[in-house]
Amino acid sequence: MWPGKDYYNPRESEPNSWEDTMKDELDRAKYPRMPWHDVHCALWGPPCRDVARHFVQRWNFAKRNKAPNEQTIPLLMPQHHMVIPHYMGKTKDVNVENKKQSENHGDLKREDSLSSRSSLHNIPLLFPHETEEQRISNGDLKLSGQDMSRSHSCRPSRIGRNLSFSFRKTKDESSMPDMQMKGFVDDLDITHPQMKKHIDAIAESAGQNLEKEWWETQERSDQVVSADEAGQVGPCTPCQCQIIRSVGQWSAGIGQTEDSIHNAYFSVIEKAEHFVYIENQFFISGLSGDDIIKNRILEALYRRIMRAEKERKCFRVIVVIPLLPGFQGGLDDGGAASVRAILHWQYRTICRGPNSILQNLYDIMGPKAHDYISFYGLRAYGRLCDGGPLATSQVYVHSKVMIVDDRIALIGSANVNDRSLLGSRDSEIGVLIEDRDFIGSYMNGKPWKAGKFAFSLRLSLWAEHLGLHVGEIRQICDPVADATYRDVWMATAKTNTTIYQDVFACIPNDLIHSRSALRHNMSYWKEKHGHTTTDLGIAPDKLEAYQNGDVKATDPLERLESVRGHLVSFPLEFMSQEDLRPVFNESEFYASPQVFH
Repeated sequence: MWPGKDYYNPRESEPNSWEDTMKDELDRAKYPRMPWHDVHCALWGPPCRDVARHFVQRWNFAKRNKAPNEQTIPLLMPQHHMVIPHYMGKTKDVNVENKKQSENHGDLKREDSLSSRSSLHNIPLLFPHETEEQRISNGDLKLSGQDMSRSHSCRPSRIGRNLSFSFRKTKDESSMPDMQMKGFVDDLDITHPQMKKHIDAIAESAGQNLEKEWWETQERSDQVVSADEAGQVGPCTPCQCQIIRSVGQWSAGIGQTEDSIHNAYFSVIEKAEHFVYIENQFFISGLSGDDIIKNRILEALYRRIMRAEKERKCFRVIVVIPLLPGFQGGLDDGGAASVRAILHWQYRTICRGPNSILQNLYDIMGPKAHDYISFYGLRAYGRLCDGGPLATSQVYVHSKVMIVDDRIALIGSANVNDRSLLGSRDSEIGVLIEDRDFIGSYMNGKPWKAGKFAFSLRLSLWAEHLGLHVGEIRQICDPVADATYRDVWMATAKTNTTIYQDVFACIPNDLIHSRSALRHNMSYWKEKHGHTTTDLGIAPDKLEAYQNGDVKATDPLERLESVRGHLVSFPLEFMSQEDLRPVFNESEFYASPQVFH
């Protein structure tokens, strides 16, 4: 398992060389591999064309700029159904349809994205026109793909039990590609007997309470995949999907920077009714008036919480992020300035200084702020080898997902920071998924129609984080009720955090407020154990505790058996007395702060 370089822990050491991939970089008897947590998404149907457009656009732009004369690297020719219609001289029908779409979906600012709901004239060509000079200088560039003039016939596909569907067409079908991308399937034949039965079943289930394991037992007619595919990915459900991006001139050759991921985050949070759940690799954002951090995810969360407080309504924001940045170096090491700098910007966002969300909420409502928003990480433990020591490591949160009200999910590559969200910096892609099928559930004890996809995704993630079995899933169906938020989610995180602290005294924790305290703590445990990891991840052979004046030794594994899942509290007080920004004798001091956020 995890041979060679795959046995990897970036907190301990980055690989010195990738040449001998089967050679271990770490001593497996001393250092744990860092587990990762991630979320990926598979799409079927029309949204896939938007992803293909994005890929072709970026590939061709990179080809023209980086390797214009390299014959072995081809330009990609978009197939005709991937090209925006008005570039083919057919705009009338599409513009009328697009106007209707924009009227029906005016809530979200979507005009910059690739979706068919977008304003067509804002979408750049995937295969940019060449000037005569470019043709001469670039030579005879090799093309890959089909001729754009080739007609495209859309053969009927199959859905469920012999249910056919076809993509919606414009009036001039002979020359106009299909552009309506409302979900996995656009038009279903509702007159088909099996389809009518399916719709009746959905209508009936929408008014009922949550059925046991519905996502495991739903009819095949819900699935827009073949039997072979279903065996690999499980049940599917139709959704409205929109591809969103962060791209600019440098990454895609477009004249106007696109930040539709940022717009989607802000808009969806602003319109949330009950809760926002976020998992992300970073959490660096700014409030209104922040001149340094430009993205406004934090402002959207702050506004929504303040509205809930004003209306005296229950509203929850749960954020899960890495306990420490996934870069090499102990927090007090001379070469770990980058790790400290990222921590500075994250704590500046969360709880330290006038630009942090918790300090602003505390100034208004005091400790009640934690009823609205709380922060968490993930941690795991295990034995390094047969007879080896017990070790712990953070589970590195690499996912970039947001779930809102059990109806909307946003999944993609974008971190919550300026680098990913502004559009002018890192290039990112994501998908905004809105459920079309619903099932009876609850929000704060009241009936609520939850979307099948978003609901099942949240249950899956929470069950993993909380260590719940199938029969215990009902405990977390209502995500905002005190019985879930306080008695299950927060209680599990608190218990797990206490156990890990008792057994490992691992870093980070709320008991260490300064670098001097960190040095003292590291020195104490290294001397006591003889060996430990960068973040104090090795357990002693025996735990010692005073009981009735006597020292009692116990097996640490007995204590760890009470851990449920991986959820732990994020340490808000860790290094709270330190300014973690780079200082003048560190090279990072001379880099722009934008590098770290």
